[in-house]
Order: sequence, then structure tokens, then C-alpha cells
Amino acid sequence: MHAAASFRPRLVETLYHEAIELSDVVRECFDLSDAEARAAPVDDPYKLALSCEALRATTRMMHAVAWLLNNRAFHRGQMSEFQLRRTGGLTSLPERDPNRIALLPTRLRALVEQTEAFYNRLLRLQAQWNAAESGPPPAVDAMQRQIAEAFRKAS
Repeated sequence: MHAAASFRPRLVETLYHEAIELSDVVRECFDLSDAEARAAPVDDPYKLALSCEALRATTRMMHAVAWLLNNRAFHRGQMSEFQLRRTGGLTSLPERDPNRIALLPTRLRALVEQTEAFYNRLLRLQAQWNAAESGPPPAVDAMQRQIAEAFRKAS
């Protein structure tokens, strides 16, 4: 891990707790809404929208928590950098259906948007971290500077 990344363990920990709290809210809100929709017929558009968006929001948060758990394990020394990279990063998830979202009550639409914003924040963070780490490791970089300096002196 690069020296500039020393803040990452605290950031990952903070985001992990935020993800757990948001996941609990998602579960509670969609469970309550599901109970309200049970009386509706199976092919009811609201019930379908509720099921689809509940699944998407839950999946989004499960991916977020898994990614944060892997990063947390890495920063605690429970996983190597190779293992962290091998587990894969966050992936882009299917977009929401605006027609289905429109059927949901305002509180659920806001919750879906909140989970999307959280997930997109993690995607941006992952992209920044990957970009920062895409250069040569510090040891390789130092060796290349030494070789370049030796060639300059020899010329």
C-alpha cells in the first residue's frame, strides 16, 4: 500500500458502517412496503416495481458491503493485495427503470436514489484508487530512477 493511502483504512471503516446502516434501512423499508403490497394481485404493476427495485437496491448494497469487507480485510492484514485484486472490484449494475420507479412512493424512490448515490461514490473511489495504483510500485520506480541516474553519470 502506498504511503498516500494511509487514510484508506479509516475511510473504508466509515463507509462500511454507512453501508450497513443503509442496508438495514433498505431491508426495513422494502419489507414494510412488501407487507403493504401482499394484498395486491401478482401482476399488479406496483407490486412488480416494488419487487424489482427492492432486489436492485438490495443487490447494490450487498455488492457495496462485500467490496468494503474485502478492503477492510486487506487493511487489517487478513487478505493480501493479490487476493484483494482477485476478488474483483465493483461492477456497473443495471440502470433502474424510470417507469417502475415512478410507481413507488416518494420515500422508496428517495431510498433507491440514496443507494445509487452511495454505490456510485464507491465506484468513483475505486476508480481513483486504481488510477493511483496503476503506476509502478515504489521499489520499481526507485530502481528506474537509480538506473537513469547511473546512465546519466556514465554518459
